[in-house]
Amino acid sequence: MVQLLDATLKEAGDTALNLMFAARKSVFVDLLRWNVPVRDGRHEIDQFDDDHARYLILLTDDGRHLASTRLLPTTRPHILDTLFPNLCEHPLPRGPHILEITRFCLDRSLRAVERRRVRDQLVTAIVEHAVENGITTYTGVAEMGWFQQILSFGWDCRPLGLPTEHDGSTLCALGISIKPDTPLCLARAGIWTPTATKGYQERRAIGAKG
Repeated sequence: MVQLLDATLKEAGDTALNLMFAARKSVFVDLLRWNVPVRDGRHEIDQFDDDHARYLILLTDDGRHLASTRLLPTTRPHILDTLFPNLCEHPLPRGPHILEITRFCLDRSLRAVERRRVRDQLVTAIVEHAVENGITTYTGVAEMGWFQQILSFGWDCRPLGLPTEHDGSTLCALGISIKPDTPLCLARAGIWTPTATKGYQERRAIGAKG
């Protein structure tokens, strides 16, 4: 069974946060060779990991990290407006109902079959979070291969500008619209996979009963 931790730095436990930051270091620094800060030689933590960031962390019942992502408010400095504003052809999407998805991280210990299942659970959690909190749009920056995967998930995703070369990679800014039928679109694409967190499912069931 998989548990979902939806929390800020102040709300999340130190263990879950340390596991997430260690997994990010393993993926983004050790594997992908990103030039990003590493703290204590073990944790990938940057200037956006502050009290305004929110984290969705998937854990096993015994507390092992499976996957995680960071959500940043676009009303404050975030990756797209601070580091990659040139990726957007038009003014950057901003607002209280727009969040930026960053550091989408699948644990390197996962086998291929597990990676697909856990990826889908994290994508589902991202949409659940949006529906529960009135988020209408997600933005993000993705390498072209990952962007093509994101497009295949079935939701309303679009590029915000032309792909651009950066440090040997092709990057693209993207926008994802969250609509009432987004869960159904993900289900049709075979992505929708609710986690063991029951709150969202229970509220949907109550709403359906009127």
